[in-house]
Amino acid sequence: MKMTRNNRISLPVYNPLIPYNDLPELPPTADIETKTILKKCITARAALAELKSAAELIPDATVLINSLPMLEAQASSDIENIVTTADNLFQYAQTEEENMDAATKEVYRYRTALHQGFLGLKKKGVATNTAVDVCAQLKGVEAQIRRVPGTKVENKTARTVVYTPPVGEHVIRTKLANWEKFLHREGADPLIRMAVGHYQFEAIHPFTDGNGRTGRILNLLFLIEMQLLSSPILYLSGYILRRKAEYYRLLREVTERRQWEPWILYNLDAVEQTAHWTNKKITAIRMLMSHTEQYIRKKLPKIVHKGVAHAIFTQPYCRIGNLMATGVERHTASGYLKQLCKIGVLQEIKRGRNKLFVHPKFVGLLSSHESEFTEYGK
Repeated sequence: MKMTRNNRISLPVYNPLIPYNDLPELPPTADIETKTILKKCITARAALAELKSAAELIPDATVLINSLPMLEAQASSDIENIVTTADNLFQYAQTEEENMDAATKEVYRYRTALHQGFLGLKKKGVATNTAVDVCAQLKGVEAQIRRVPGTKVENKTARTVVYTPPVGEHVIRTKLANWEKFLHREGADPLIRMAVGHYQFEAIHPFTDGNGRTGRILNLLFLIEMQLLSSPILYLSGYILRRKAEYYRLLREVTERRQWEPWILYNLDAVEQTAHWTNKKITAIRMLMSHTEQYIRKKLPKIVHKGVAHAIFTQPYCRIGNLMATGVERHTASGYLKQLCKIGVLQEIKRGRNKLFVHPKFVGLLSSHESEFTEYGK
């Protein structure tokens, strides 16, 4: 960079065809704590705090962990044009991988990578090795930091190269070490560090494939590590999917013109808006759980086991094993499922040799962008 006659910083001309080995280290030289950014941080932090409290009101965390991360997996993969339906994902949640179609298999691996990353946080925080582990889970093969040139980011519609990431394993690892150090340095708000770190990870582009999805998983893991979330339930990719063009435009503006504020504000707004959305979804799930329990008591007073109503929320498509996990015998669990189908709470379906019991109102609530459901009998 050099100074012009008007004392303005003149940025070097960025060439997308040349490997970006000159990618600046973090922290950025630009002000990443402007008044606008700090003001947005306050509202985003408040929304996250409300979400964290709402999630803790549901006694069994698996109700949320088995469902909401599926939506995140679907949306994040959809950003990369890997498309399946939430319904497909829920059906295959307890099925062997070989029975899935290719897209569902790849999206389901996202959910597994997110879950494994979440469990791994107990041993280590977000770091280069975390990224490698997450990417390996995503791809279903061993992941390695890029060692050879040739990786480019292309606009598939225009068939043009829009970005060429740094090359050379040593260069990439050095930049990742700087990225990791920045994430955990004291100073800027964790939400600002998440936004800046997300750009940097995508710009480093350490893997030949899967960088976008890996980076979005790392965002959630970082929020959990910073204790802003208790579990990976924030549906962050839903926001990005709806504003995909803006997401990529702002990434390019940081690369080409070091325009940090719009990028950071975009990410803060994503956190705030999706925290509100997820909070409403969790509230609706709690209401549906309560309504379902009351309806079962009214229609099936002889079902005395208190865990039945809860068990059918542990998976949107449940099996007999979900009820047996509450302590009832197989014959009793089978009888309960048949009775729940009779009163319209569940529907029995077959997938090959598998017998599944879909919970239509729960699946509908999860699959809809809205947070509403119709009561039983209406």
